[in-house]
Amino acid sequence: MNEPKPFVFEDTGELKRYAPATLRNRDVIAEVLGRILPDHGTVLEIASGTGEHLVHFAEVFPNIDWQPSDFDEAGLISIAAWSVDAGLPNILSPMRIDAMAADWPIGRADAILCINMIHISPWQAAIGLMAGAGRILAAGAPLYLYGPFRQHGVILAEGNASFHASLKERDPDWGLRCVEDVAALADQAGLRLETIEPMPSNNLSLVFRKS
Repeated sequence: MNEPKPFVFEDTGELKRYAPATLRNRDVIAEVLGRILPDHGTVLEIASGTGEHLVHFAEVFPNIDWQPSDFDEAGLISIAAWSVDAGLPNILSPMRIDAMAADWPIGRADAILCINMIHISPWQAAIGLMAGAGRILAAGAPLYLYGPFRQHGVILAEGNASFHASLKERDPDWGLRCVEDVAALADQAGLRLETIEPMPSNNLSLVFRKS
């Protein structure tokens, strides 16, 4: 098992970053997680960002060990600051993980979640996410994705269409991904798409299982 976090800060307030959407979606995400996560074990979050989601989930699911990760240094500092302030024993030290890397610094996890990442990163990040999940998840373990997606044959909501266009303007490699394309990647990594659940604000929850 990973060692508890060793982070100690005199003042964590200025180190913590905030994502306004977290307060709006953390409870509905937790409802889905409550149906798919194991009762015990280690859950890895890829691209934990500010750390707000993971701290909330660690409080809601106290019997699970939560492993945050990020590639960005400021993100890792924010995650550590939120973790220290929360003071929860089931939050592990944040890891630096590049989702695109061929190897991750963790050998196994009982579940993986990734919230609002693959549309604000290159497609190679989605490829790496699925490949990594295929490597470290045991048979039957879930991979949970949350965020805005496109679907073949489904008209994109106006807000999501505008968001997609704005992402493409910021970086041509970004943008809302098609569920079908993500599912095809997952299949190559030995994961099958189990459920697609509509969420508030035109987002989706996607649940994959290692087969």
